Amino acid sequence: MLDKIKKGLIKIKKYIQTNILMVTFVVTSLINGCLVRHFTVANPLDIKPILADLVFLLIITSFGYFLKPKNQFKYFIIFSVVLSAICIINTVYYSNYLSFASVSLLKTASELGGYTDAVFENILELKDLIFIWQIFALIFVHIQLKRKKYYNKVSEIEVGKVRFLNTIVISLITFGFFVSMLTPTDISRLNKQWNRSSIVMEFGIYVYQVNDLVSSIKTTVNEMFGYDEAYKAFREYYESNEEEKEKNSYTNLFKDKNVIVIHGESLQAFTMNLKFNGKELTPNLNKLAKEGIYFSNFYAQESVGNSSDSEFTSLTSLLPSSSGTVFMNYFNRDYETILKLLKEKDYYTFSMHANNGSAWNRDITYKYLGYDDFYYYTKDYDIDEVIGLGLSDKSFFRQSVEKIKKISEEHDKFYGTLVMLTNHTPFSDINDHSDYSVDYIETTKGTDGQVVEVVNEWLEGTKMGNYLKSVNYADSAIGELIDELEEADLLDDTIIVLYGDHDCKLKQSEFRKLYDSEYYESVLIDPENTVGTIDEFTYEINRKVPFIIWSKDIKNTKYNKKIDEVMGMIDVMPTLSNMLGVKPKYALGNDMFSIKDNIVVFPSGNWITNELYYNSSKNEYRQLDLDVSVSIDDIDANNKYAEQLINISNGIITYDFIKAYETGEETLVNE
Repeated sequence: MLDKIKKGLIKIKKYIQTNILMVTFVVTSLINGCLVRHFTVANPLDIKPILADLVFLLIITSFGYFLKPKNQFKYFIIFSVVLSAICIINTVYYSNYLSFASVSLLKTASELGGYTDAVFENILELKDLIFIWQIFALIFVHIQLKRKKYYNKVSEIEVGKVRFLNTIVISLITFGFFVSMLTPTDISRLNKQWNRSSIVMEFGIYVYQVNDLVSSIKTTVNEMFGYDEAYKAFREYYESNEEEKEKNSYTNLFKDKNVIVIHGESLQAFTMNLKFNGKELTPNLNKLAKEGIYFSNFYAQESVGNSSDSEFTSLTSLLPSSSGTVFMNYFNRDYETILKLLKEKDYYTFSMHANNGSAWNRDITYKYLGYDDFYYYTKDYDIDEVIGLGLSDKSFFRQSVEKIKKISEEHDKFYGTLVMLTNHTPFSDINDHSDYSVDYIETTKGTDGQVVEVVNEWLEGTKMGNYLKSVNYADSAIGELIDELEEADLLDDTIIVLYGDHDCKLKQSEFRKLYDSEYYESVLIDPENTVGTIDEFTYEINRKVPFIIWSKDIKNTKYNKKIDEVMGMIDVMPTLSNMLGVKPKYALGNDMFSIKDNIVVFPSGNWITNELYYNSSKNEYRQLDLDVSVSIDDIDANNKYAEQLINISNGIITYDFIKAYETGEETLVNE
């Protein structure tokens, strides 16, 4: 037995000695894979992802044996560059968005044209470049081997097919060990791809990226395969929910009213509770919330499409796509939207935006969603003041009111969306346009007894500080918009709908500067109400955004209220439809005034209720209501519901099921 072990060790030693470059490539790649997980999902030494990475790397290296030893360096250096880039991109992406990059994002790469400052100022960090050490290590080893004439020596050893087959066998044995450790849930998540963090945790960064590439290719191929099963699930879902929706006290409340939707860029709800030196950060938003219908526990549910995802979900009551973005990949579907329903009631529909019309493919996608016209940037606006990525919100609103006034004279009813822009990351240009102070001013006595003010530079110059100033500017712009609409006599028969399109995309560390500050805890608010240390759960739960429905007529009426139950962007379309007197057939969300015990499902598979927040990648939850008992059965039921909602929504997006169902093309489906 010992002899066999010794012989085996000798063979392994000889294998390593005659494959130094290959071993260097594998080991350095494994280390980089561990570093990625260290910086992201925090499981660098877990055996499962290490084995998965090893299988992938052994397969890659096996094909290198078809090259002569002296030519293998070129093969491995190319893969080293590719894998290092994968590590850098994913670490950067996760540190800012708590998710991993997708190949499908390459289709939206053109969107970065106007966002270069955000990438370099707000995203890339020095630690993200650590992964390129692998490239230098491989070059160093190659130079040393070449100096020692190593390649000439190993050329005398039989390689090629034999070494290829040996390496494949080793990879298969490793794969067997790896598969034996997987659970059905692991395999399901890999197949569905919508929970990227859990895939990297269990399968490693390289397998994730390969799987993502395959998934992205399936975006096109899927239209030829898997149709029947997905369509059957779609049809059964809607046919089992065909009962007439009950009316409530808000039904037809705003029938035939004009609608102006304010799409609030990066507006996060926590800002509405802040004061600095006794001065509200968002006085206008607070006023609208107090006078209208305010949903204080509302979430955006966006995915990689950010703003475009929120536009899509608010109009269709569908979740964003799990692969790519609707605006870029699936724009030409026959979606049911509130715009199309209102156009049947003779509404004129339009959108206005202070950025280029081609941003997120809006100039094309809007036509499919049901907008009659799209007013944007240089085509329709005088660029008289630029802040950040484009025309300032205040100038945009001022010029938009003039256009809306003309629209109101030409059309009896209208539904218009105003897409804000100034409050967009990186928020660094706002300092020249805002006089709001995010410093805390202490009043103390000097040595001579005189009262003096001392400015504690607490948030000044930080990304969080710049964001708060930017929010104050956005709030001021919204206040001016309401005043200008009133002056133009446009509010008497109009409702205002305002939502934040997504959170501010700042890191947890920036929130710690705000919430963990001794000034915040001891001076600005009651210490008993502090959020405390910002962990991943509190960070995610805090991502709620404002949602307000306001009109001049509902102040001080029974409709003027604050609603604390959890709601999401997917619920906007059915809620407004009920209030405006139209009836959607394919909404996946709920009327916010009819639903109790709502569940908000996120594209990642996470979900939140009034009682708890569930993180699907960690299979962990944070209880929000400690007076309610939480059962495993309830969690399992919510997981099944979340999975069903994601699958039905993806089916509609991928296969254009609404068109198939409405036109009778479902007869082509084999059962």
